[in-house]
Amino acid sequence: MLFNSYLFILLFLPAVLAVYFVLIRLGQRAAPKAWLALASLFFYGWWNVKYLPLLLGSVAFNFAAARLLLRTAGGRRKAVLIIGICANAALLGYFKYADFFLANVNQLFGARAALVRVILPLGISFFTFTQIAWLVDAWKGGIKRVSALNYLLFVTYFPHLLAGPIIHHREMMPQFDKIGDRGVDWRNLSVGVYLFAIGLFKKAVVADAFAAFADKGFNAAAALPFSEAWLASLSYTAQLYFDFSGYTDMALGASFMFNLVLPPNFNSPYKAASVQDFWRRWHITLSRFLREYVYIPLGGNRAGEGRVLVNLMIVFVIGGIWHGAGWLFIAWGALHGAAICVERLWERLHIRLPRLIAWFLTFNFVSAAWIFFRAGSYDSAMRILKGMSGMGGFDLKAADFVGLYSALLREYGAAWASVYYLAHMLTNPFLMLAAAFAAVFLAGNSNEMAGPLQPSARRAAFAAFLIFTSLLYMFFADKPSEFIYFNF
Repeated sequence: MLFNSYLFILLFLPAVLAVYFVLIRLGQRAAPKAWLALASLFFYGWWNVKYLPLLLGSVAFNFAAARLLLRTAGGRRKAVLIIGICANAALLGYFKYADFFLANVNQLFGARAALVRVILPLGISFFTFTQIAWLVDAWKGGIKRVSALNYLLFVTYFPHLLAGPIIHHREMMPQFDKIGDRGVDWRNLSVGVYLFAIGLFKKAVVADAFAAFADKGFNAAAALPFSEAWLASLSYTAQLYFDFSGYTDMALGASFMFNLVLPPNFNSPYKAASVQDFWRRWHITLSRFLREYVYIPLGGNRAGEGRVLVNLMIVFVIGGIWHGAGWLFIAWGALHGAAICVERLWERLHIRLPRLIAWFLTFNFVSAAWIFFRAGSYDSAMRILKGMSGMGGFDLKAADFVGLYSALLREYGAAWASVYYLAHMLTNPFLMLAAAFAAVFLAGNSNEMAGPLQPSARRAAFAAFLIFTSLLYMFFADKPSEFIYFNF
């Protein structure tokens, strides 16, 4: 079930909210949690009910493993932890990486091993990482006790289940314990609707519009001229940002409506003036997981400089392959790891670039690296990069606004030429990109806008406008498009 669907917006979310607060009003404490858990399982099973037992089995296994860790002493505790982590990794590996591994073995050794060809269960990367962190924290002693119902809700809670944020038990368990203490909070409901409306607009109106430009460029078979290559690259840069941050806004907003606060996942990442700063702002909860459960266990900054650089590369390669089973994802992760290493060495020289130049270099690096993230093949990535460098020619007709008006003037006369020109300007992809990035760079992000928010008629009208506009766009679309991170 998609957040950007009529079913979710007009039926599922209102119904779940209504029953949830009725149960709280009746003085129930466990029932609202059970209702949220059941609704979350229904939400997940709507996509493919056959994978519901997989999710439940993963939840049951990790809850039992954590209970065993709490009861086990001595060296056997570490054995339990290793078995638990390996079981989670095996589950993820089978569904996400088995075909990638077999295809490479076949190609490398000329073998003919049959591919598994299983459908990737939605959200498996997210709920697997969430539960690995849970086991590690139980082993460290950070978890003393937890109820089965709280744990079920912790893993399956529908706002974060399919595409994050990757939540931590210390953020959510205290909130789950207080479910039942508070009924409808009009400020939280207002913030939730506001965030949800912004996220829906980002996805349905902005991201999906740029998806068409990105798809056209990345799917082209022939070499791309300069303007079309840059259009494809920047369109995907915009699409990915508005798609994933839109999902996160909708997730945080939906959760706010239930008086439950999810951790922020975005903080204006395209404003970053270094790649390291970018990763403090982009997919914040994934960066946190990789830092706490991969980088620090590898030694973090405690080893020599050479080992630190190796640790950074390992972390970013893991981050790359977490996003997808393919060499291009590994290349994307390695590019970011190499950039972080270069920045670290650069800092050793105590040289600081002016912030504007640092931002310009960072944004263009991130945008260029996204090409490997998006491209379906190495050849496709090279076509885009070659076009951006001018190797495909310099056809700038798409950006020739003066020439376009002159042609319209000759064809239709002054009055109609102005009408057609205005219509073209409003739908011109380059101007759309300029407007979108102006909003990204100059405006506050959705969390900043929602932070001090108080209920008001003006904000309610603005949220209603965003939701209505988004629903109207969705009505004219063939069907709601999936979020990009559903594939990971």
